[in-house]
Amino acid sequence: MTVIAIDQNICTGCQECTRICPNLAIEGLPHQAQKVNEEKCVMCGQCVQKCKSYVSVAEHGLAAYQEVRKARDLPDTVVEPLFAAYNVSHIQEVKRALADPNVYTMVQSAPAVRAAIAEDFGAPLGELAAGRLAAGLRKLGFDRVFDTNFAADVTIMEEGSELIHRVTNKGVLPMFTSCCPAWVRYLELNYPQLRKHLSTCKSPQQMEGALFKTYEAKLDKVPIEKIYSVSIMPCTAKQFESSRPEMVDSGKRDVDVVLTTRELVWLLKDAGIDFLSLKDEKFDLPMGDYSGAAEIFGVTGGVMEAALRTGYELITGKTIPAVDITAVRGIDGFRTADIQVGDLTIKVGVVTGLKNVKPVMELLAEGKLDLHFVEVMTCPVGCVTGGGQPKLLVETDFEDAYKARISATYFHDKELPIRKSHENPSVVALYKDYLEKPLGHLSHKLLHTTYCGDKKKAH
Repeated sequence: MTVIAIDQNICTGCQECTRICPNLAIEGLPHQAQKVNEEKCVMCGQCVQKCKSYVSVAEHGLAAYQEVRKARDLPDTVVEPLFAAYNVSHIQEVKRALADPNVYTMVQSAPAVRAAIAEDFGAPLGELAAGRLAAGLRKLGFDRVFDTNFAADVTIMEEGSELIHRVTNKGVLPMFTSCCPAWVRYLELNYPQLRKHLSTCKSPQQMEGALFKTYEAKLDKVPIEKIYSVSIMPCTAKQFESSRPEMVDSGKRDVDVVLTTRELVWLLKDAGIDFLSLKDEKFDLPMGDYSGAAEIFGVTGGVMEAALRTGYELITGKTIPAVDITAVRGIDGFRTADIQVGDLTIKVGVVTGLKNVKPVMELLAEGKLDLHFVEVMTCPVGCVTGGGQPKLLVETDFEDAYKARISATYFHDKELPIRKSHENPSVVALYKDYLEKPLGHLSHKLLHTTYCGDKKKAH
């Protein structure tokens, strides 16, 4: 499917996109329109963030602007500049679902969204807006408003258990995280022989989508055929991920459609919702319950830290001495750490930005990567800088925005009453009442996968 495109009539060939692309998927000569090679594109959307060529009403006239807006199927209320590099929008599809009384709409929102969405309404960089996000989604008319953080906690239960199993049973190591669909696609395209190193866990988005149409469908007594599952993500690659043939374990497509943070902003403005004036609301239970460990999934090193918080207590049976594991935090390209977990030393690595992963993969291919667990995030400092986040127009804003969004994420983690995934009471209930146990038969069916492209899925 086409996720990322470059408008040939707008592109000036400045090649900002070419320089940022982590898999050399953008092709063209300088000062000529660039093209996306879809066979190589990992759909990360960093080209969308960096693109500087645009059409606007002020500079190109209303008719020219309307033509581009119509071609991209955007609401008439969109008036901001439209850039040459863009992600294909699904706003109108979501609007139709929300307007259909026969459709039961469920929505989930990723942790990185709340650290950035308010910026597009004029708020300071990194202003946290979790409560207003829940309120805005409810005001749009979604029947159930959930949080992807719930599934992030579930991911830790599954991924942590998988890591422990691999370490203690001489499984394939190192194990790599599988939360980032752009990273998964990069691995498939460039190192398919190393896929066995990927965790079998789906991303939190896909776990939650599968649970929408199974667990939550039963709780709400709604037939699966009626449920329309929407994700709000900071990531353009999530659109691709949701369409993969492997992602149908609920019996239907687990996530029907994905909107980026920017698209949600357009949808809210189109509905006339004054986001900054909204009063905070809670996400719906049970899948709106989350821990601080889930919240930090949005920053580089966050998945690793969340896994270690729970892994320590599952392995030792003791309370972790310090919840903040700062050794895995930071924004340098590749860092490693030895984490003492009882009598076991867990060797971990964190890759920040996909451009830094090639040397790591070469070491792995040569059998020289002496680690147990490796996190890979495609975008500059994790999901908070995803291709679907609010676009930064001034180059000097990038560093400030990155720092502010990271700071907001860790602040939210610290203010939450529960900071470890296995202590989330709604996750405990999920396993008690439905899944039974991590890596069990039902959790394996719904929450794990084997990536096999167009081939039949095999567990």
